[in-house]
Amino acid sequence: METGTNEHPARLRVGVIGPGRAGVALARALQRAGHQVTATAAVSERSRQRSRDNFPGARLAEPAGVLADADLVLLTVPDDVLPGLVAGLAATGAPYAGRLVAHASGAHGTGVLEPATRAGALPLALHPVMTFTGREDDVDRIKGVCFGVTAPEPLRAAAEALVIEMGGEPVFIAEQDRPLYHAALAFAANHLVTLVTEAAALLRHAGAENPNRMLGPLLGAALDNALRFGDAGLTGPVARGDGSTVAAHVAAIAAAEPGALPAYLALARLTADRALAAGMLSASDAERLLDVLGDRR
Repeated sequence: METGTNEHPARLRVGVIGPGRAGVALARALQRAGHQVTATAAVSERSRQRSRDNFPGARLAEPAGVLADADLVLLTVPDDVLPGLVAGLAATGAPYAGRLVAHASGAHGTGVLEPATRAGALPLALHPVMTFTGREDDVDRIKGVCFGVTAPEPLRAAAEALVIEMGGEPVFIAEQDRPLYHAALAFAANHLVTLVTEAAALLRHAGAENPNRMLGPLLGAALDNALRFGDAGLTGPVARGDGSTVAAHVAAIAAAEPGALPAYLALARLTADRALAAGMLSASDAERLLDVLGDRR
């Protein structure tokens, strides 16, 4: 198979090992672009049924059989399963040679594919910065989404073309930066869920019957401000240096939900640091705030 750096990839036979929500969405996007899903390998009956529903022309096979039938193989398995799968297939002599082998893990670059690469595979890390639900519209959610891409230099053009074909936008991440890249995404998306649900719980403690209704417009505006203005979008008592209000927050949270207090203190300190660096907060106000936000754990 030709994978020259200046060529658009030819129509590919695509195999999927681990047809979960992400694997199905990516494979369907490739299928829409004209590629053919030829084989899938699944452990659970739910995944096998998902394969039959979405790719009725593909055969169900063992992982080595998926490799044998494909030009491009998606290894869309959980992060902790991926290293063992790659190494296990290499140890059993699976036909990696000459095949594009891509995973969709945010945490890993191409290093995790080293056993496959030694066996002649062409390694790609293609991580869509999106969550998938398993619904029919998952493939549409890929459109316009950034992909964190790591690939050897000779494969960068092929990786870029595949992501663009799926409707995504490639963003190249160096191998050594993958942990920081993934940490940043987890910091934002995973912790946002915790922040929102914790805020809703505190509002219920305060007597609000429909916290989500209260939070929706506020958080939508805050997210828009953060993405458009960065630190200049900061509002609230920490950014204003209002130590007495922050002290009241600390006391109220300690009484109502003490498990949430360390997170509030840590985030308020980080907010104060950023507001100070951005020139929004004076040094004297920051010092008073940090007195209020002393380590209470």
